[in-house]
Amino acid sequence: MRAVLTLNAGSSSLKFALFSVEDEPQVLASGLVERIGGADARVRARSATGESTGDETAAIPSHADALERALALLTRAVPEAEVKAVGHRVVHGGPDFEAPLRLDDASLAQLAALEPFAPLHQPHNLAGIRAAASHFPEAAQVGCFDTAFHRTQSREADSFALPRAYYDKGVRRYGFHGLSYDYLAGHLARKAPLLFAGRVIVAHLGNGASMCAMIDGHSVGSTMGFSALDGLPMGTRSGQIDPGVLLYLMEQEGMGAAEISDLLYKRSGLLGMSGVSNDMRALEASTAPEAREAITYFTTRIRREIGALTATMGGLDALVFTGGIGENSVRVRDEATDRMGWLGIEIDPMANSRSDMLISTPLSRVAVMVIPTNEELVIARAAAHHA
Repeated sequence: MRAVLTLNAGSSSLKFALFSVEDEPQVLASGLVERIGGADARVRARSATGESTGDETAAIPSHADALERALALLTRAVPEAEVKAVGHRVVHGGPDFEAPLRLDDASLAQLAALEPFAPLHQPHNLAGIRAAASHFPEAAQVGCFDTAFHRTQSREADSFALPRAYYDKGVRRYGFHGLSYDYLAGHLARKAPLLFAGRVIVAHLGNGASMCAMIDGHSVGSTMGFSALDGLPMGTRSGQIDPGVLLYLMEQEGMGAAEISDLLYKRSGLLGMSGVSNDMRALEASTAPEAREAITYFTTRIRREIGALTATMGGLDALVFTGGIGENSVRVRDEATDRMGWLGIEIDPMANSRSDMLISTPLSRVAVMVIPTNEELVIARAAAHHA
């Protein structure tokens, strides 16, 4: 059986899935490796029907070892599969990579040069590519870039108010979560073509969170900029912050780049504000006032960005919630759309409580929807094209 493998490598995790090569790829098995680098790493896999095909705990020192473990479970689940291509999520494609690409030594060198732009993500993405290329030397290695979807943005949306020489050096607003937005744009094109052709905001809300403004399925604005720190507060990331705060931390607190990076990426956001957790489920269950304040800050920023992105487009026809929080948190959706009647948003509380696909009322001028994302399918489609 001809198949494609998709890999999404994080700093200490590896998401994987095996798809059949058809007109529309169909998932055969999928799984996750967590806590790579530790003695208690966990590998889980399940079949297309959701049945467990393996759950192991072991020492997994590297991404290459994680891939070996993942492939062992996939081989057990689908022994007849023959991998023809491997699709990889790559967080940063820079200004030049605008579409999925079959990777070679030259393109890998270009992607490695972007590591300073995404130091917590890019090296691990590339480690996954190298491990897969070593294991499947005859298979196509296909890069799918989280920044590519936003390359349709205008110069003013793409720039900072810095001397132009920095723009030429790559200091630009790239935007991220592009694979998720790509999937949602395609879904709307098939299921709701009139909305797809209009003005849409997609809120990808999870441990990483951002929002994207689309016109006719193309990105015209994003809450994320040069890095995956900008915009909304996230699980452990600060979101938008006054650059003067960073100067203060350097000059008055004596913090260096590594300390500030650790603060902004790992100790801020919902975790830092609440002191409770980076997990929205834990915050919603908590009685601590700090947890409630963190949720309120999160949803207030979402409302603020809805207004800003609507202004970018000159109006709004649809608002789509996706991602782990966007798809599952009734409270966040309710608070994020509260007091938005001036924009024509009116939520049906019962539909929202059920997480229906359409949660707005019949009288709402803006369609408000809940649509699960599927980044792995976007990667699988690109890989299948090169299989």
